[in-house]
Amino acid sequence: MSIVDHLLDPFAYAFMTRALWATLIASVVCALLSCWLVLIGWSLMGDAVSHAVLPGVVLAYIVGIPFAIGAVVFGFVAVAMIGAVRDGGRVKEDAAIGIVFTTLFALGLVLISVTPSQTDLNHIIFGNLLGVSTSDLIQIAILGAIVAVILLLKRRDFTLYAFDPTHAFAIGLSPRLLGAALLALLALTAVTALQVVGIVLVVAMLIIPGATAQLLTNRFTRMLVIAPTTSALCGVIGLYVSYYQDTSPGGMVVLVQGILFLLVFLFSPTHGVISKRRRHRENALADAAAA
Repeated sequence: MSIVDHLLDPFAYAFMTRALWATLIASVVCALLSCWLVLIGWSLMGDAVSHAVLPGVVLAYIVGIPFAIGAVVFGFVAVAMIGAVRDGGRVKEDAAIGIVFTTLFALGLVLISVTPSQTDLNHIIFGNLLGVSTSDLIQIAILGAIVAVILLLKRRDFTLYAFDPTHAFAIGLSPRLLGAALLALLALTAVTALQVVGIVLVVAMLIIPGATAQLLTNRFTRMLVIAPTTSALCGVIGLYVSYYQDTSPGGMVVLVQGILFLLVFLFSPTHGVISKRRRHRENALADAAAA
């Protein structure tokens, strides 16, 4: 079998084609948002919101409304609960986040266990990339387009909020409103990636691409190009590997992202650990020679 045959063979099946499009859309959208999450320092908040939307998604399924509505509602419920726990006593923010998101995630698991369904709701937790239907793909595309368009149109405001919320307030922007908008987009993005990797691994797609791009450049505009590009590439590679090695497609997509981050962490020209050590050794030798 030639290389071309290896590349084209998986997509002789319609479910693989749908899986590829779903992976690309989710990878790009998650990577775009991850740039702001990493910049603001919202990694733990991303974990909290992505897990806390689970009961909202299950309740939306029970009521028969779009998953996105339940996800956004519970995303804001989670944030409000975190604020109430943090401000109401001696509990610090990281502990409040841990308490709220694990409790809501547990509620979601309980709701799944007691909800009669003709479909396996466990795919919400672990993802069901190869089971993406045409209607699922349409929903992923619509939600992904909404998130991407808002992020790109408001990128200057969101970036200013991330770097200096005080200055943003001084020029007439509302940091509170911008933060709420990012949280809403975070909830929508979590729903976008549900079918691909499930609730458990959504946070990886929301953090790894931005963290990888941050190690490769010091300019935020370049991060917005590097993160979705590398994320989409990892998605395609992960899908191919899962097809030929018969592994979990969602898990493999995230694994490839993690491997790329490790390589960049070690060998990035500017911020890589090994690169820094080599430069330090070269500088030490140069200083010794000059002395």
